[in-house]
Amino acid sequence: MRFPPLPPVVKNLLIINCLIWLSMALVPSVDDVFSRLLGLHYFTSPGFNPAQLFTHMFLHANLGHLFFNMFALAMFGGVIERSMGGKRFLFYYIVCGLTAALVQLGAYAVAINYHANMLHLSAEELSAVANEGYQLMKTGFNYTGDLGELNALINGTMVGASGAIYGVLLAFGMLFPNAPVYIFFVPFPVKAKWLVIGYGALELLQGLGGFADNVAHFAHLGGMIGGIILILLWKRQGVFRNGWFF
Repeated sequence: MRFPPLPPVVKNLLIINCLIWLSMALVPSVDDVFSRLLGLHYFTSPGFNPAQLFTHMFLHANLGHLFFNMFALAMFGGVIERSMGGKRFLFYYIVCGLTAALVQLGAYAVAINYHANMLHLSAEELSAVANEGYQLMKTGFNYTGDLGELNALINGTMVGASGAIYGVLLAFGMLFPNAPVYIFFVPFPVKAKWLVIGYGALELLQGLGGFADNVAHFAHLGGMIGGIILILLWKRQGVFRNGWFF
């Protein structure tokens, strides 16, 4: 079976993400600078910069993280780009990445407030943790115990295109709800709409379970939320043909 060539936006996103990861993997100093400057920090972290809401989606933690995101982008993104057109697809991809970041930061806000209350920290003490903890993490260290968990929420970084990718998956499920999708280790195809619903429910359950697995589950949900809002808005505006929606 011959697969169609990737459309230009998806192809360029793949190239950019792979080149950035390769430069970070091969040059440790680049890895450190990119992670610190371009990875997404919480709003009150001294390392936060508004541009990180955009730049974080082009960095990846490791090869596995990069591979699965880019594999999903190649699998589903090409179909969606051909359906939407290149400019609209790029806009959609970026919006999903931005909403993913904002929703995850909202989840961090709840968790930070919880930890601060548990530790009985005043606003001034919480600010001191943010500033001193940032300098500490720059040297590769952190506090211990609950204070360390709090500092990791404030001064840790979020990277990856996963939020935007989940938005792409959401679009596939909405535009082609009955398309059969084969999943690893599942011997039969699953309709795209059930796959999307299942992923969304799983991410919600895992997100409610906390941050122990170091995965930004609420960012995945945020990407899907941004996607469904945009698609429903475009549907209302008559951008898509009726047959593309369920």
